[in-house]
Amino acid sequence: MRIHILHTGKVQIDRALAYKERGLHPAPFTGWFRNSGKKIWVPVSSYLIEHPKGLILVDAGWHEDMRVNQRKHLGSLAFSMFKGELPKGHSVAERLNHLGIKARDLDYVILSHMHSDHVSGIKHVQDAKNILVSDIEWKVAHKKLGYIQSMWKDVPINTFRFTDIPYGPYKRGYDLFGDNSLYIVHTPGHSAGLVALMVKMEKGWVVLANDVGYSEKSWTQMILPGITTDRTAAYDSLKWLHNFAKREECVRIICNHDPAIVPEIIR
Repeated sequence: MRIHILHTGKVQIDRALAYKERGLHPAPFTGWFRNSGKKIWVPVSSYLIEHPKGLILVDAGWHEDMRVNQRKHLGSLAFSMFKGELPKGHSVAERLNHLGIKARDLDYVILSHMHSDHVSGIKHVQDAKNILVSDIEWKVAHKKLGYIQSMWKDVPINTFRFTDIPYGPYKRGYDLFGDNSLYIVHTPGHSAGLVALMVKMEKGWVVLANDVGYSEKSWTQMILPGITTDRTAAYDSLKWLHNFAKREECVRIICNHDPAIVPEIIR
């Protein structure tokens, strides 16, 4: 079992998007009318899991269109809130190609949720054998603001339903292979269908927490993300990370946008 941490670009956001703030500004996470000193650059990550039963990609990073016309790719509203950067060689397709992997070699692509910085590059890997997202996330992505449907138009995405599992804030998720080696864990709050992944390694679990928090201080200090669709659920999901981090079976917790996380292979 190996997990490749792949940085598939980065994004400039207001720090209040990563760490919820209280003040006079009604929506500080937008970055509107906030000075440049409040902006931060954070990585946009994807993960390649080499599992004995298949190759799994988690999230798709930025599409290469971000190099050409960001405003068109993101839309004017999103473009007013954040900016992306995708250096040459850093798209998910380029990262996989460097590893000698084609999209058709992927047994699964799992989308943690369908916000733009996680689904933007999905067309680069649309030839994967199976692309999965939770049915809850799929439904809200077609109804709520904050999603850009053009990013996944004509991509064959399948959905799955949560069932009972031993882990997570509500003990709901999906046992991908049915052998307790890789759990997709329902961790709602930042979005309704957000999931984390638990990967069983030799010494315990590695948790890919995605956007449950933005860095280690999120769960150690219990700082919610700036955008939540359900604040109570977001707190419950973050509290689960906080508690699970203390357990002996927890090897490591990794958040998608943590600047302290560098590309590496976890063995």
